[in-house]
Amino acid sequence: ATGGAGRIYSFSTYGHSSTPDGLDMAYRAGIALKDMEFVQFHPTGIMPSGILITEGARGEGAYLINKDGERFMKKYASKLMELAPRDIVSRSIMTEIKEGRGFKHETGADCMKLDLRHVGDEIIKQKLGGIREISLKFSGLDPAKDLLDIRPVCHYMMGGIHTDINGASELQGVWAAGEAACVSIHGSNRLGANSTSECIVWGKITADEAVNYMEREPSVESIPSDLVDAEEKRIYDGIFRGRGEVNPYEIKQKLTDTLNDKAYVFRNETDLLEGLRKVRELRAMTWKHVDDQAKEYNTNFSNV
Repeated sequence: ATGGAGRIYSFSTYGHSSTPDGLDMAYRAGIALKDMEFVQFHPTGIMPSGILITEGARGEGAYLINKDGERFMKKYASKLMELAPRDIVSRSIMTEIKEGRGFKHETGADCMKLDLRHVGDEIIKQKLGGIREISLKFSGLDPAKDLLDIRPVCHYMMGGIHTDINGASELQGVWAAGEAACVSIHGSNRLGANSTSECIVWGKITADEAVNYMEREPSVESIPSDLVDAEEKRIYDGIFRGRGEVNPYEIKQKLTDTLNDKAYVFRNETDLLEGLRKVRELRAMTWKHVDDQAKEYNTNFSNV
């Protein structure tokens, strides 16, 4: 239960502390990762941070506006308008941007506007206090007076470690739950609030099954010390004592920017092939050292 891989995109609602170590460990152990192409983009990440502006804003009546001043969702979901499902709203926003009806944020990124002004300051403070605080703190905008700059933001990964309905992976004795797992209950696009439900339900199911397994199979084979030694050598000799000129943060930024550019809401073969080529180039550049030699809370090491 180590979370999803949403930080492979530079515009993401995931915290920088969210590193999908479970997926990485499973992949290196030869366990299948499934449905990794199914990425949910929430339609309203505030610029430039990517922090989520929840459906609550649109639920209280916020409008999505293009540069012509239109509530453009009438063209894509005339009945539901701004309350259409996340995937529909995200695709609609990106279509408007691609057809030249978007705004340019001061960072140079394309975006749309979210209009809460007509909702009124009193209701915003009463019902959308968190959104107001985020807007003021991270964009310097008051939603009662200003239009908010938003665009689709990576929010959830439907894919993960392939498990059965009980959370057991293909490797005996390895279990996964939550966003790290792919139990295949969300299809290609989960519904809002279902991530919490999945964590609660499969946290219980998987934990119980894992405990039952341990009670049924009390004998544990000895850990292969040669593999432990090899992993310690990789970490300490190959990274802590390694040398290199490449900055890990620059590599990470180039990787996440590549995903933003080549594998965003809409994808095509040309962009995906170009993105794959770029990722392989970055992998070949991967450094073999960290500047920070600390053994605890080493953020430099977590980016290697």
